Amino acid sequence: MMGESPPTPTVDILGVHFARLTFAQALDKLDACVGDPCGNHIIVTPNPEGVMQARRNADFAQALEMADLRLADGTGIVLASRWLRKPLPQRVRGVDITFALFERATVERPLTVYFLGAAPGVAEEAKRRMQARYPGVQVVGTQHGFFTPEEEPCILSDIARTQPDVLLVCLGMPRAEIWATKHRYLPVRLTLCVGGTLDIMSGNVKLAPPLWRKLGLEWLYRLIKQPARYKRMLDIPRFVWAILRSKR
Repeated sequence: MMGESPPTPTVDILGVHFARLTFAQALDKLDACVGDPCGNHIIVTPNPEGVMQARRNADFAQALEMADLRLADGTGIVLASRWLRKPLPQRVRGVDITFALFERATVERPLTVYFLGAAPGVAEEAKRRMQARYPGVQVVGTQHGFFTPEEEPCILSDIARTQPDVLLVCLGMPRAEIWATKHRYLPVRLTLCVGGTLDIMSGNVKLAPPLWRKLGLEWLYRLIKQPARYKRMLDIPRFVWAILRSKR
């Protein structure tokens, strides 16, 4: 999938095989994908909630397994790997590595991107902000995530017409990963399934303060800001319990 490079070592966390990569190594992998014309490389970024969803959803589990890289988005994934004595080097969060990839783009070496997902108007605002912030990034198309099955063929045609280097899919788990796998044939170099990244890019959602991030408490910060997420957050204690049981 990634040319002739050797396979990336992985760590099995409850059936999901995460890439054993540092942030810098993962970024180099993504950069190499952008430079590789041989196919569409799909990158997914599961957190503990995603791991638990995959245990209940066979289609989602298959989509994760078929991805080229599964990056450890959540602090809980890294802590679980240490508990299981198969340590991952560090967390590789989807939004962070997307910004880092954008930072590598230059006017001389531009990066073309297509934004797919979030509520109406969000992708357009993200485009405005990202092109102002990163002169080397050219957003060649935008589409919100609330499209109907009847509208999907036009969206696929637009992506095929623009042939972006990077397709950012922010449709939420597990929809984004399943959708990206189904449409792997699209003529793009790299597909990033990165959750709420467009909301952050647009300014609609604020990142947790640095100390909260350092302590691995972003999930609590999001829950305080968005109490409606509590049902999803119930997967965190389920994840912890599953990890503890798996070591018996």
